[in-house]
Amino acid sequence: MSKRLFNFCAGPAALPETVLQKAQADLLDWQGKGLSVMEMSHRSDEYVAIAEQAEQDLRDLLGIPSHYKVLFLQGGASQQFAQIPLNLLPEGGSADYIDTGIWSTKAIEEAARYGHVNVAASAKAFDYFAIPGQNDWQLSDTASYVHYTPNETIGGVEFNWIPEVGDKPLVADMSSTILSRPLDVSRFGLIYAGAQKNIGPSGLVVVIVREDLLGQARSACPTMLDYSVAAKNGSMYNTPPTFAWYLSGLIFQWLKEQGGLEAMETVNRRKQQKLYAAIDASALYTNPINPADRSWMNIPFRLADDRLDKPFLAGAEERGMLNLKGHRSVGGMRASIYNAVPEAAVDALVTYMAEFEKQHG
Repeated sequence: MSKRLFNFCAGPAALPETVLQKAQADLLDWQGKGLSVMEMSHRSDEYVAIAEQAEQDLRDLLGIPSHYKVLFLQGGASQQFAQIPLNLLPEGGSADYIDTGIWSTKAIEEAARYGHVNVAASAKAFDYFAIPGQNDWQLSDTASYVHYTPNETIGGVEFNWIPEVGDKPLVADMSSTILSRPLDVSRFGLIYAGAQKNIGPSGLVVVIVREDLLGQARSACPTMLDYSVAAKNGSMYNTPPTFAWYLSGLIFQWLKEQGGLEAMETVNRRKQQKLYAAIDASALYTNPINPADRSWMNIPFRLADDRLDKPFLAGAEERGMLNLKGHRSVGGMRASIYNAVPEAAVDALVTYMAEFEKQHG
């Protein structure tokens, strides 16, 4: 069997090895039933039990209040850019959006197709290297909701605080930060997260929505995109992404086995502190993000000489470290250190960075 390497991919991202082994064992014959989960009817008692257990485990991990629905949907986070205004933004209405990078910009552009978008604050003035303080936000009285992106996967900037928006529903794209540490779900009207980072494999998005926000979809909203339809049908109005849902459930169980989100916070804090300390102590590597706004999960860094990028990546791969190349829109390097990326991977990266600087710095 080939050795698994350290995978720093931003998504689809690393999955826990024990989860993959469990899925492998179940692949041909799930619990003696003679078929795979991929071949199982989503209406069967067995699969419904898998789905219900996954939801309960996620509720336990995040402490999700009972008056919130948990939806397991198709389409990924990008489809939510349209699905949210179709459900929460009335005809002729407006919504407040906070612009902190590429993903929030995409959400703004899509929402503008369905109503007025007030960009209440933008990190553009800081070259997207810092979060605009809430005292500078221009929230509107007429907004149906306030949308923000707590962690920008590409830029590596992250809120270390939850915005205060009064009685307006707070909507958050938590694709690359959910489950990395505890979260007060009750502060939000709606949370959505593409699975392929900290939840599971690609092909699934999790939506956590407060019940009073259901039933407001526009008449033109496609049935498949109506949150209330998904909620009434247990996310099974049509055939859901069953294998992705099943695998996500295994990851929720794995997180519980690790000690829950408090334990993950402890490990994740150490991981990001080690990597940022190595960057900050270096003369070769730099991270441009305001230290108070640095992402825990996605850490971009550049080398002082771009000509060193290729040899750096080649050397990393030789040492068993994959997918460190930065996003094409940013360049440089990026280490995504999600829950399933072990601390040993960060230690190996830090050691290699020091060796490379000694040779090339």
